[in-house]
Amino acid sequence: MKKNLLFVIDSLDCAGAEKSLVTLLSLIDYSEYSVDLRLFAHGYLLEELVPQEVNILKPLDYTQYANLSLVEALGNSLKKFNFSMLYSRINYSSKIRRGKYSNPQKARIFWQAVGHNIENNPKEYDIAIAYAQGVPTFYVAEKVKAKKKFAWVNVSYRLKDEDKIFQRKFYDEFNGIVAVSESTKEILTETFPYYSDKIDVIYDINNPEFIANMAKLGNGYDDGFDGLKILTIGRFNYQKGYDIALEACKKLKEQGIQFRWYVLGKGPMEEEIKASIEEKGLSDHFILLGIKSNPYPYIVNSDIYVQTSRFEGFGLAIAEARMLNVPIVTTRFDAVYSQMVEGKNGLVVDMNADAVCAGIEKLIENQQLREQIIEYLKVEKKGNVEEIEKFHQLIS
Repeated sequence: MKKNLLFVIDSLDCAGAEKSLVTLLSLIDYSEYSVDLRLFAHGYLLEELVPQEVNILKPLDYTQYANLSLVEALGNSLKKFNFSMLYSRINYSSKIRRGKYSNPQKARIFWQAVGHNIENNPKEYDIAIAYAQGVPTFYVAEKVKAKKKFAWVNVSYRLKDEDKIFQRKFYDEFNGIVAVSESTKEILTETFPYYSDKIDVIYDINNPEFIANMAKLGNGYDDGFDGLKILTIGRFNYQKGYDIALEACKKLKEQGIQFRWYVLGKGPMEEEIKASIEEKGLSDHFILLGIKSNPYPYIVNSDIYVQTSRFEGFGLAIAEARMLNVPIVTTRFDAVYSQMVEGKNGLVVDMNADAVCAGIEKLIENQQLREQIIEYLKVEKKGNVEEIEKFHQLIS
C-alpha cells in the first residue's frame, strides 16, 4: 500500500525553497507514495513544473476569501452573516501596516490573526512535511493529522524572544526538524537548544541534469547587449542585500567598465530598489527582469553571477550558477562555505559594496583566474541528488 505524504509550502513562487521542493517532487517514486501538496497562494510559475502525479489541493477557504476585493469580502460576509474572516483579514492588515516586520514576525502576526479561520485538513497522512518555516509549520502542527510530522528550516533562523516562545509550541508537535545546511543547523540549535536531538541536515536537492536541460530551453537575454553580463537572482528584500549590489554597481560604472547587471526577482522592496536605481543613475546598468519560471538560460549566458546576501540557509542560486559553470562573486554569509571554495569556484568577499566591486573587477581584469575558475567548475562535483536517500531514510 502506498504511503500518503503531504507537503506544505507558502507558494511555488520562484525562490530557493520552492525550486528545491519541485526538484524533490520530481525524484519521488510515485509507485510507493501518494502525494498531496498544500499551498497558501496559487497561480505561481513553478506550479507548471510539479509532476502530474502530485495532487495540488484546492485553495483553503481563507485563501479564496483573502483574494476577494474588500467590497466582495464584505458582501460575502454579509451574505453568510459570518464576519469572522473579515475581522481576521482587517486585523492582520492593520497590524502589518503599523511597522516593518521580519518574516518570522509576519508569520506570527498572520497566524495569531487568521489561524483560527484556517480549516483542518480532513485527511490523515502517514507523513506531513512543512517545507518552509512560518505559516506552513504552524499549519502542519495545528491543522493536520499525521503519524509523523517533519519541519524544514531553510534560512538562518535567529528569532526574537517573542517569536521563540510563540514558535516553540508548534515545533513541539514535530517528530523531526530538517535544516538545509550545517550552518543553518547550528543557528537553529542556538535558537532552540532543546531540539538538538531531533535536528537533521538534508541539503536542498539540486539535479544538474534537470538544470542543464532547462538551460537549453528559451533564449534568456534579448536586449542585444553584447558586453559583460552580471546576474543576481533573489527576492527583493533586506536579506538579499540589494543595497550592497546597487552601490557596487555604481562603483563599477564609475570605473568606466562596460557591463549590465541583470536581476531576476520581485518582492516587497521593489519600489525602493527602483527608486535607488533612478537616484544613482543606474537605469542603463542595473536591469530588473522580473521573475522567470526558467531562469537557467539567463544564468548560462552570464559572465559572472553575484550574490550579495546578508544571510542564507544554503544559497540555491549559487548552486545553480555552479552547475552551469558560471564564475561567482558572493558575500561571506553564514552558509557560504558549504558550497564555495575560495579562489577555486569563485570569490568570497566581505559584506560591503567595496568588496563586491573589487571581486567583480578582479574577475574582469584577471582573465586567467576566470578561466581557471571555469575549468574548476566544469570538474567539481555537481548537484546532490543523493540527498534523496536521506529524505527516504527520514520518512521510512
